[in-house]
Amino acid sequence: MRMFKAGATRPANKPLRRGFIGNSTFALGAILLGCTEPVDSSLASAQPDTVVTTATPAALANGRTVLERARAFAAALSDKQRSDLLRPYSLANASRWHTYPQWGMGRRGRIGLRLETLSPSQWQHLDALLAAATGSGKGQGYEELQQHLNADDFLRQIGKDQRYGRGDFYVAFLGEPSDTGLWQLQFGGHHFALSNTYREGILIGATPSFRGIEPVFPFEFNGVMHAPQKPAMDAFRALLASLDNGQRESARIHGKFSDVVMGPGRDWSFPANSEGIAAAVLSDQQRDLLLAVIAAYVHDVDDANAALFMARYQSELAQTRVSFAGSPSLSRTGDYVRIDGPSLWIELVMDSPYNFSQPHPHGIWRDKHTDYGGTRS
Repeated sequence: MRMFKAGATRPANKPLRRGFIGNSTFALGAILLGCTEPVDSSLASAQPDTVVTTATPAALANGRTVLERARAFAAALSDKQRSDLLRPYSLANASRWHTYPQWGMGRRGRIGLRLETLSPSQWQHLDALLAAATGSGKGQGYEELQQHLNADDFLRQIGKDQRYGRGDFYVAFLGEPSDTGLWQLQFGGHHFALSNTYREGILIGATPSFRGIEPVFPFEFNGVMHAPQKPAMDAFRALLASLDNGQRESARIHGKFSDVVMGPGRDWSFPANSEGIAAAVLSDQQRDLLLAVIAAYVHDVDDANAALFMARYQSELAQTRVSFAGSPSLSRTGDYVRIDGPSLWIELVMDSPYNFSQPHPHGIWRDKHTDYGGTRS
């Protein structure tokens, strides 16, 4: 879907125990981020409760840090702010993310605490929480998140619309942060969605994770240059450029794409058939380029859990496919690329120009087992 016009109105390291999310029973380790051993190929399309794994000490430590900082942030709020922040855990609430600014969403807007209400000290607590929940790499994770906030402030600063800006972003805790229960850290706004689900103090899902950006070109804000989506787009372009003519024809899919397929409201509806070229027939160098694309999304998660995700996706790489439509340069409206594996789903599409003359990217990372921590209803 394309953006609306400015000013328009639009409506301890041990095996994990069994538990419940919604109406489904699952083995908690099954929907954890990955495993220390490769996943048996016979389990590639199985439901999460057939896969058993454990969390690493580093991932457990990160869960404790996130919990401590979540509690500290909540304690720093007023009663009214805390009431806005804390919401019940449900799929209906967890799926309240989008690509649009809040002011363009009408009654289907985000839930939670609007960031314009935060004091400087409350912002410090939120930043500490977000830093713990996201990756530490250059241009990824926490640094990328800050660049996204700066991008929206930049749109406001140059007069695109005064309703843009980090004040229009929201944070919510779905369920009370706990080391025994289930809760989700939800953070998002224009072109950004973070959905980290925790169970028994462990991250059990970090998707859906949406990233878009406008402007697509590097921009200066407060004396610093920013280019939030450049690492991901460069990685995609390098992968597609590596394909020879025959591989490119095998990877090409037909049809027109106005946005990502698995966008907001498309939960648990992954296409049944994979398309494109299988990673199994790519060269070692090309598979490294493919892993670089995957890492550009996965490393938005905290470092310990990103390593677990990457281990699982790498173990499934032979069954993963790459496809694209339009131009491999990813420079024209409708240019599209997809990575589709037994667990992994990543898409990027060039959306129509809106605030500037160039099309801009919309990108989504989903997981066929761990979206919303495995919650399906």
